[in-house]
Amino acid sequence: MKEMTRYEKILLLWKKKNIKTEAELSEVLNSHSISFAYHSGRIENEKVTYNDTREIFEHDGVTAYTGDLRTLFELRNARDAYEFLLSSFTAKKVLDVKLVKDFHYELTKNTYDTRRWQLGERPGEFKKHDYVTGKDEIGASPAEAPEELTELLEELVNVPAGKELIAAAYFHAKFENIHPFADGNGRTGRIIMNYFLLVNGHPPIIIHEDDRKQYYSCLESWDEKQDLDPLVDFLRIQTEKTWEKQLSRDERNEYER
Repeated sequence: MKEMTRYEKILLLWKKKNIKTEAELSEVLNSHSISFAYHSGRIENEKVTYNDTREIFEHDGVTAYTGDLRTLFELRNARDAYEFLLSSFTAKKVLDVKLVKDFHYELTKNTYDTRRWQLGERPGEFKKHDYVTGKDEIGASPAEAPEELTELLEELVNVPAGKELIAAAYFHAKFENIHPFADGNGRTGRIIMNYFLLVNGHPPIIIHEDDRKQYYSCLESWDEKQDLDPLVDFLRIQTEKTWEKQLSRDERNEYER
């Protein structure tokens, strides 16, 4: 019999947990919640630190904080968005446009700069002006973004078993390509990708900030060539990186029994 890969073992480990409730999910993701928020925030904001993130998650405050207020708001928002993810999972909320906008609101409330605010941009609302991303300036027009996002979410209904990671990669690549909001698209895309994975029985993924160059390169492969394979492979490796310690602990416990 062919030996299972580390990725396949992680999937099996996750399925054995059979997580159904907010409490069960919170227990499993206890340490990962801080790491996810730290890495996802730091990918686009170098001022985010692990210590500040940990203090916000554990104590709802930072001791002797000397950084800028926007970063502090982003960290508190990341905690709120994580709690929203837990409650949405328990409620089995459908991944629709409203839920995407709700996640975006939780992540970006009180962080829009003066210029965006004066232009009428608001957290939890589709962009009203052209905002693009990447070296190729990717992004749907404000008029097209709502329809394109709706169509994308409709494509994620009834994903075949075993295709969850491919579907997640497809969602993330197209979501970032659409770039539906004035700000916070990366953080929103990453947490919604994890919500999609969770409701489809796949462990969530931390995209590590030290791998950001490869991450951006994989997204560009989709933007330029509609080649999804690099992102799928990248997410598989990030899954292993996220859950390797937990898998090793479980294997050691199993061996010692």
